[in-house]
Amino acid sequence: MPFIPTSIPDLFVFEPKVFEDERGYFFESFSEQQFEAAGLDYHFVQDNEAYSQRGVIRGLHYQIPPFGQAKLVRVIVGAVLDVVVDIRPGSPTYGQSFSIELSGDNKKQLLVPRGFAHGYAVLSDEAIFSYKCDNFYQKSAEGGLLHCDPQLKINWRIEQSDAIVSEKDQILPILGQHLPYE
Repeated sequence: MPFIPTSIPDLFVFEPKVFEDERGYFFESFSEQQFEAAGLDYHFVQDNEAYSQRGVIRGLHYQIPPFGQAKLVRVIVGAVLDVVVDIRPGSPTYGQSFSIELSGDNKKQLLVPRGFAHGYAVLSDEAIFSYKCDNFYQKSAEGGLLHCDPQLKINWRIEQSDAIVSEKDQILPILGQHLPYE
C-alpha cells in the first residue's frame, strides 16, 4: 500500500512505486484508482507549482471554510522540509505539527487533508514544489500561522537569520490568535 499513516489522523505519506532502468524512471504521481482502493475520496481541481531558492520558507497557510483545501504535495526538483499543523477544532492532535523531507530524489508525497496549515522550507539550492488542491483558491479565505511560533516548536532546519520569508508571512498570527478553522 503506497499510503503510510502518520502520527496525526487522516494525514498520509504517499510513496509511489518507482520504475527505474538505464533510461531513467517512471511513476504515477497520482492515480484516482489508488486513492479509491485506499478509501481516500478526493477530487482534485487545481494544480500549482512554485520555484524557490535555498532558505525560502513559505507558510504556514490555509484556506478557511467553506474554501478549505486538501492538498497532495510533492517536490519535482530539489528538497524541502514540508510541514503541517493540525488546526481542526476538537482534534486530539490540534496544534501538533508533522514534518517530512520531500525531494525529487525520494519521490515521496504528503496528502494533507482540509484543516491543516501547510508550509515548507527549501533545503536545496533550488526547488520546484508542486501540489494538487481539491478546492479553488480564494484570496478572501486566506489564513495562516506564523512559521516561527514558539508554541509550535518547528525545526525548519534553516537558521532564522538565513530564512527568506515574505512580508505577508512574517506578520501571520500565532496559534490561538489565527482565523478559526471551523
